[in-house]
Amino acid sequence: MSKKIGIVCLLFALFAGAMAQENATKGKLGRGVALHDVIIYGKRPLKEIGTQKTAFDSTQLKENISLSMADVLTYNSSIFVKNYGRATLSTVSFRGTSPSHTQVTWNGMRINNPMLGMTDFSMIPSYFIDDASLLHGTSSVNETGGGLGGLVRMTTKPANADGFGLQYIQGVGSFNSFDEFLRLTYGNRHWQVSTRAVLSTSPNNYTYRNHDKKENIYDENMNIIDQYYPIEENKSGAYQDFHFLQEAYYNTGTGHRLGLNAWYIQSKRELPLLTTDYADNTAFENVQREQTFRGVLSWDFLRSQYKVAAKAGYIYTYMAYDYKRDVGNGIMANMTESRSKVNTAYAQAEGEYYWGKERLFSANLAFYQHFVETKDKNIIKIEGGNAIVGYKKARPELTGSLSVKWQPIDRLGMSVVVREEMYGSEWSPIIPAFFIDGVLWERINLMAKASVSRNYRFPTLNDMYFLPGGNPNLKKENGWTYDAGLSFAVGRENLYTLSGSATWFDSYINDWIIWLPTTKGFFSPRNIKDVHAYGVELKANASFCLAKNWTLTLDGSFSWTPSINNGDPLSPADQSVGKQLPYVPEYSANVTGRISYKTFSFLYKWCYYSERYTMSSNDITLTGKLPTYFMSNIAIEKNLLFSFADFSIKFNINNLFNEEYLSVLSRPMPGINFQLFLGITPKWR
Repeated sequence: MSKKIGIVCLLFALFAGAMAQENATKGKLGRGVALHDVIIYGKRPLKEIGTQKTAFDSTQLKENISLSMADVLTYNSSIFVKNYGRATLSTVSFRGTSPSHTQVTWNGMRINNPMLGMTDFSMIPSYFIDDASLLHGTSSVNETGGGLGGLVRMTTKPANADGFGLQYIQGVGSFNSFDEFLRLTYGNRHWQVSTRAVLSTSPNNYTYRNHDKKENIYDENMNIIDQYYPIEENKSGAYQDFHFLQEAYYNTGTGHRLGLNAWYIQSKRELPLLTTDYADNTAFENVQREQTFRGVLSWDFLRSQYKVAAKAGYIYTYMAYDYKRDVGNGIMANMTESRSKVNTAYAQAEGEYYWGKERLFSANLAFYQHFVETKDKNIIKIEGGNAIVGYKKARPELTGSLSVKWQPIDRLGMSVVVREEMYGSEWSPIIPAFFIDGVLWERINLMAKASVSRNYRFPTLNDMYFLPGGNPNLKKENGWTYDAGLSFAVGRENLYTLSGSATWFDSYINDWIIWLPTTKGFFSPRNIKDVHAYGVELKANASFCLAKNWTLTLDGSFSWTPSINNGDPLSPADQSVGKQLPYVPEYSANVTGRISYKTFSFLYKWCYYSERYTMSSNDITLTGKLPTYFMSNIAIEKNLLFSFADFSIKFNINNLFNEEYLSVLSRPMPGINFQLFLGITPKWR
């Protein structure tokens, strides 16, 4: 506790010194210029007709260098983030669907793992993303197929540098956590070059109250007189993540733009003990290592009426999982030695043509070629070596679309998208989507939107070929999704802005794939007959000018997402029909508030998830259910602006009220913890 008090005292000492220095130099550096508001009028983009979209601004993405995209999505969107613990697997569930129903793109290239079908958002530092948005439900068909829940779109952008630039941030936090960020930039009329690097390390040895164990208290006669839940330490959860991103953009000035994005990841993470595990952490090793490279080359050619673009990319992922245990003689024996390699080649071509100001025609064709090899050498032993259990498969994937967007009058827009997909040698039926929106009341920008689409998702390679349990006879998932909603935006110059939206959605998904236990002792995927996911999404934003130099912004969202299995019972004992799908909260909400005064700011973040069932039968007698939890974080930031450099000081308190909670069964989460960030951005002459 003394360390925590010391950190707080140091923070206020730094703030006091910073204010004194700023006041002392304010007269010397009086270079401030008052900026007047500029009002820009324009038509809404044809590309976004009828789409349900959530966009994240730079303050949310660049809040601090220790945030991953999982953290950004948790506190700034209505989707559920399933977190296995600090610095462990984090997946997202859109509108009551599973993580594999969420498509993820980076600079236009889909990065879902072809083995698992999902993306680990804990491995995506938000500081590496310059623009991010969510396309809900039917809106994802504009970008790609397979997003039965939706799509997460992430991109990087040129730094807009003039000459050389540098930014360095050092973060120090609880549990001996260290985060470092460095960015170097260079730019001129034609070139924009950027280099970014992030290094995060921690032994991750936080403490928690273990509600899955009970300790007895005895009297002098060894009679049990009381019980308590023990305080334990998160054992064997250390991690070290390194990310490196190199970008280069060239603009000829004649309409041609070239881009290079290369992202390298090297990660080593220990997998901590479960709350139900009584093992000695020194008697085993449980480590996951990953090396990933993602690269995209892009070319764009722009004219006033049309655009032509092409991209080529490559993804390489090497994943290793090792589990070793002391067999009793002090020697660690390999129990699991899993190795997976994924190579993906990517190519894409697209074009857009504006016919006047009211019509937009677009076409897109993307091709992926996956080569996957996975094996575990330690399942079966044979004389003279190891037998390899796994699979080695290659699968091509092709997706293409044609769309027409039409705005006959300023207040009405319509869009039709037709998509076709191929996985391996199997083609999907035509994937249609229709969007419409209209302005009902111009004074408050009240707009109504509606859309409908059909969609398909093919089984992943693990679904079909994983040993043991893979099912090559799986059908592709398919379904219809309907969206309808209202949005508004009002404001008064220099006083306030208000905006909000309400969306109703309804999805019927057939042949839903879920892994179920078998009589042979392992799990195997099967097609559930029908899942009905429906609900409501609410979003609101407000900004107020309270007084001179004082601003207040509020953002919030709420979602109600029942996701019910309406299929036929798979056996006489099947009790999952009519029940909420496991690990899908029915309710979720979040609120973010920021108050700023000159170069000071105070941030408060709050999120809420309702209870989640851990079994498809919603039975609470065996493993129970995960209780409702609320989470609160706060941050205080001060920026110091000088002629030679800008400095920033930021102090975070996470889990402010020391909430005891779980996101996944038997995976403990940390209590209250602290972070301090110091940043410098020199100003080159």
